[in-house]
Formats: sequence, C-alpha cells, structure tokens
Amino acid sequence: MDPRYSEQAEAFRERIKAFLADELPTDWAGIGALPKPEALEFTRQWRAKLNDHGLLAPAWPVEYGGSGFTKLEQVVLVEELAKAGVPAMGASDTFSMKMAGGILLRWGTERQKQHFLPKILSGEYLWCQGYSEPDSGSDLASLRTKAERDGDEYVITGSKIWQTRGREANWIFVLARTDPSAPKHKGLTFFFVPMDQPGVTVRPIRMIGGAPDFNEIYFDGARTSADNVIGEVNEGWTVANSLLGLERGDEAATNPIQFRAEFDRLVDMARELGRLDDPVIRDRIADAYIRVETMRYLGYRILTGVLSTGSIGPEASISKLQWSEYHRDVTRLAIDVLGPDAMVLEGRPPIRGYRADDPGAPNSSASWVGALYNGVADTIYAGTSQIQRNILGERVLGLPREPLSPRP
Repeated sequence: MDPRYSEQAEAFRERIKAFLADELPTDWAGIGALPKPEALEFTRQWRAKLNDHGLLAPAWPVEYGGSGFTKLEQVVLVEELAKAGVPAMGASDTFSMKMAGGILLRWGTERQKQHFLPKILSGEYLWCQGYSEPDSGSDLASLRTKAERDGDEYVITGSKIWQTRGREANWIFVLARTDPSAPKHKGLTFFFVPMDQPGVTVRPIRMIGGAPDFNEIYFDGARTSADNVIGEVNEGWTVANSLLGLERGDEAATNPIQFRAEFDRLVDMARELGRLDDPVIRDRIADAYIRVETMRYLGYRILTGVLSTGSIGPEASISKLQWSEYHRDVTRLAIDVLGPDAMVLEGRPPIRGYRADDPGAPNSSASWVGALYNGVADTIYAGTSQIQRNILGERVLGLPREPLSPRP
C-alpha cells in the first residue's frame, strides 16, 4: 500500500480546493455549525451547485450526465469535500445517486439507464431501500415479500422495514421473492417500484432520539412494470450483493476524515472541562486516537484495492466492523467526559442520523447524546458486527461456515 497520490491526482485536488475557495464563505466552519433547517437548505442548494459544476456524479459516464472522472479523482473530490465540511451529495443521494444510480450503471439495460439516470441526477426521482423485513434482517435471504407476474407488470405484496427517508422517496428498489419453490438465495428478483400508487403505505418509526427517520413500507398489491426488473428474473441476490459494495465505496475516503474531526472535537471538550487530568479518561482518549488513525490506513488499503481492481471485495467488512465499534466506544467516552451534564440535553442534536456528526458541530450535551444513539445503531445497520465477522471468517479467512441454530 502506498498512501501517496499521483501528481495528476494532486493537480486535480488543487482544482477542487480552488472551487471550494470560490464557492464557500471565508468564515465557513462546516455544515455542522448550521442549525438543522439551514443545513438542510444549504444541502439542497449545494447539491445543485455540484451538479452545475459536474461534481455531483463525477465518475458517471458523460453520456449519462456524469463527468467521466477516474476513480482516483472521485476519491480526491470526496476527500476535499469532507475536509471542507460540505456534503458530496444531497440528503437522499446515498440511495438515489450511489445505490440506485450505481446499480443501473452496472446492471441496467440501456433503456433503463436513459430513463432513470437523468431523473436521478436532477433530483426528480428520490429513492429509498427495500431490503430488510420485520422477520428478515440479518438473514435477508429469508425475506417473504413476493412479486407475481401479471401480464406486463409484477404485483408486489409484503412489507419492508428501516427505510431511511422513505417518506420523501417516490421510488424504492425492492428485493422480492419471485420463485417460492427455489432455495432461499435463489428465486429473488430486484425491482424498481414507484411509491406514488394506492398499493404502497409508509408508516414512520420514531427513533430513540425522537426523530422519525425510519419507516416501514407496506405493499398491498403494488404494481411495477416488468421493464423495471434490474438484472435477470430470479437472480436478484447477485444484484443485491453488488449494491452492498456500492454502499461502502466512498466511505473508505470520507469516514476517517469525519471521525477524526469528531475525535478532535471530543479532545477539545475534555480539555475545556478539565478531564484530561483524569488518567483513565486520558488512556481512553489515547486508545481512541490509535483506532481512528487505524481507520485511516484501513481506508487507504481498501482504496488501493478499489483503484486497482475496480471493485470492493468481502475484506471491506473489516472497515465497517472497525469504524462502527470504534464509534460505539468513542461516543460512550464522550458521555463519560460530560459526566452529569449529559443528563440535561442542551444545544442541538446531530444533523446526521448516522456515523459522526458533520464537521463544525458544537460541543453540547444534545449533540453527544445524539451521537451516542447513533453509535449504538452503527453496529447494526448496513450489516451487524456479527454478520461482518461471519463474512470475514468465511469469505476472507476461509473458515467453516457457522452452524445454523435449529428452528423451534
């Protein structure tokens, strides 16, 4: 692994720095310093600005509205945006741009690409994810939502849960069972499904911090065109697995920056509160520093593999396992640094509902308690820590599969 960038990449970095210097105020402290309504409005305007400058879909082919940048240039771009404390996408674009767009580029027909990609780029189509079900979370292949062919359409019945931004979305990508007689990993198909129809109901789920960020979505005879099958019928498991890799692409570059900014904020708070004199707190801060720096080099290793092969292998699970358990522990440390002050929530909660709060966020009890809630969830969403360990053991180290527990 060589952490140095090429001269061409560094020249591109200077171009992005110049763009940021031109477009951001001189006193810019990061989007985390804004109140939530202002941060949301800034994100909306910033997304449009990125699109106008060809920086919203940097690695998409030019014929689909992208800029055709190299993967390394895309990494440099998201690094500099993260350092500047500005988003690389819109509020729904993890699902719209990264996931739905990425799946289309890999698996979509030319007709699907021509129809969907411009509408994703413009923001006309907003997406959410339809994978987990109330009884099928970590064991996703046991899902029960079914799709039955009816002429030129499929009729979908069932439910999905934990849909982030499901109330704002007008499309959802859904993994559904099309052949109930096949083994559970077979007989699944990947669909694009319009949300604005009578057969779709969205129910908000209020989180422990009070925000209704999650949703459960019910399908009662919802319909989608047979032209909206992505990949082959009954081969949706392969498509779904490739999407999970897209979810972890840019994170190798941005996670270390965001978590290091949060760590530095924690150290500042400990210093202000006089807690650095406590040897136990000091020792835990030293441990957190080691782990957040380890995250940076893990990110470099993953990026090296992505840039050389063009894809992310199962070894990327070590990064998700490492950052999620780090964040769970460092947010607990922050609460211990706050001490009794953590019992009275003051200030604003985190703007982001996952991972570290945005750069520039204030040191307040509400901010850190909200981060603690996020830290607990970090080890669950996008694959639990137990699932990540199974992937690493079985698919990277070649260990025997974990025995299945007998069903009652």
